[in-house]
Amino acid sequence: MSPTSSRKGSESGTARVIGSGLSGVAELLVFHPVDTVAKRLMSNKEKFTSKTASTIIFRDKALAPFSQKFTSLFPGLGYAAGYKIAQRIYKFGGQPYFNDLIRGTPALKSAFENTFGERGGKNMMHATAGSLTGIGEVVLLPLDALKIKRQVNPEAFRGRGFVEIFMQEGTTLYRGWGWTMARNAPGSFSLFGASAFTKEFVLGIKDYSKATWFENFIASTAGAVASITVAAPLDVIKTRIQNANFETKVSGWTVVRDLVKHEGPTAFFKGLTPKILVVGPKLIFSFTLAQTLIPIVGRYV
Repeated sequence: MSPTSSRKGSESGTARVIGSGLSGVAELLVFHPVDTVAKRLMSNKEKFTSKTASTIIFRDKALAPFSQKFTSLFPGLGYAAGYKIAQRIYKFGGQPYFNDLIRGTPALKSAFENTFGERGGKNMMHATAGSLTGIGEVVLLPLDALKIKRQVNPEAFRGRGFVEIFMQEGTTLYRGWGWTMARNAPGSFSLFGASAFTKEFVLGIKDYSKATWFENFIASTAGAVASITVAAPLDVIKTRIQNANFETKVSGWTVVRDLVKHEGPTAFFKGLTPKILVVGPKLIFSFTLAQTLIPIVGRYV
């Protein structure tokens, strides 16, 4: 099939789904072990030292051979695959949809441009579309919750499969939904907003779909660091809520109170440095890949 060079305007929905889906698959294969380490660090309540590091990261495989240690970082891969691919399709494919919706509504577009100026309005529309996408991401929470439990609390499964757990636990899989939305809204706002700001005001790109791979990489780096930092405190709360046993109901405010009382305010940023250093590249990788692939796929579909 030859490229459809006559296509005008935004990429098609098919291009967005394929491009963002491929980025999710690639991210999963490369970064799932890194994500497991970060989740275990955020869930850890002990003092992290050189002596406890191996036990915290590798759990019961701390004294096992290297090969077993490495494979221990792949728990919940099936849940992770379902969650990560669906999330990336929704996040990277959905944000352009919300952006088109805002820009296609004259009253909303005028409000943004009158308030922030033409270039600033364009930036804020991208950020707001990202925030709306982040809020809607809560529908994927059950897969995220199961992935986290497999990574940090596998005994909660007790030999049950996905369907059995879903039927038995029901709404408990949506535990922490409010905190998830509270985390995703500013996190996604910062991700897409900082990326758009970098393209518009730093790199001087007018048509974002024509950005080169390197330009997408620079913009994605700015967006990822901003997003991870802004969302860090709420991410810790969300992870603590989700990694408990199914029958244990823990409220977000209880987590906040216990965190401050027993671990101090700095505990809200537990895992921030490793997330920026090693989880940050995961988001940068997939975001760069999605932004690069979507326009390419769009030429052919």
